[in-house]
Amino acid sequence: MKKSKRISSEEALELFRSDDIFSIGRRAARLSGQLNGKKVFYTRNIHINPTNICINRCRFCAFSRSRGEEGAYELTVQDVIKKLKKAPPFDEVHIVGGLHPDWPLAHYTGLLSSIKKEFKGVGIKAFTAAEVDYMQQTSGLPFERVFEELKGSGLDVMPGGGAEIFAPSVRKKLCPEKLTGARWLQVMRAAHNAGIKTNATMLYGHLESYSHRINHLQKLRALQDETGGFQAFVALPYQPMTSIGGHHTSGTEDLKCIAVSRLFLDNIPHIKAYWIMLGEKLSQTALYFGADDLEGTVIEERIAHCAGASTESSIAENRLRTVIERAGKIPVRRDSFYREIKSKNRMAR
Repeated sequence: MKKSKRISSEEALELFRSDDIFSIGRRAARLSGQLNGKKVFYTRNIHINPTNICINRCRFCAFSRSRGEEGAYELTVQDVIKKLKKAPPFDEVHIVGGLHPDWPLAHYTGLLSSIKKEFKGVGIKAFTAAEVDYMQQTSGLPFERVFEELKGSGLDVMPGGGAEIFAPSVRKKLCPEKLTGARWLQVMRAAHNAGIKTNATMLYGHLESYSHRINHLQKLRALQDETGGFQAFVALPYQPMTSIGGHHTSGTEDLKCIAVSRLFLDNIPHIKAYWIMLGEKLSQTALYFGADDLEGTVIEERIAHCAGASTESSIAENRLRTVIERAGKIPVRRDSFYREIKSKNRMAR
């Protein structure tokens, strides 16, 4: 889509305010079709959360713990390898966790290199911008060196977590200890400049307004114009398990957010319907509202479920393909870079 045909922030605001979700959905579906045809992507992935011990205690996060607190845990590199060896077939390892007070950069690079050594050909999507920011602070190295170390050890792509909502007034209430929105964008810019593709996210349905959402999307679109480093965008509905306010988002609100995001973020190739938070049926419906990616098999997801997600923590590949096919779409098993995987064999070890 040419920049001259882009929807403006004012138009996006009108779309968010509109109740005509079917017209919005048709527009988003047309754009999605222009970008990806009838293809809907997924990956065979496993989620690993190495620790829930975190120096931050964001008010919306039900996953994190302080050291010594009941439920706190930390996995060794050997623990992670053992879990992966017991897992069903996977093509990608998704790693995010707390900001552990004692883990240096070398711990993370050692984890990456150990996985790459043990599981040949597997992709690694790891570490939110908040985690990388913490690595930079504890190591004292510039971001360029941090990413050089991570990439050299096996980091392929990064997830988009930690963005939440960029507006400082909301962020101060939602996650005052977390890196700022400007800092999140700085980390992602550095990742892209280092040749590392990433996702982008937005957490919605809590304290933010439509204007805050549009401001968030505008900053993502501007960075993508600059770097081209975002592979996918994920709109994450807030799970109201804490005392900050907010509500369970409605299905129409979720579909509208996905559709408006698809229309506004015309330069990001993929829009993900995160079935862990949306559920299978609504995620399937989202394929008619601009989404073209259903994440993956997501073995053992913890973070969203700690926050109250009522979905299952994993899904079988055949079931996921059926969800896509019954929506009249073409399921495409992908790797971490959205390249199609045609082999049905488990990755080599």
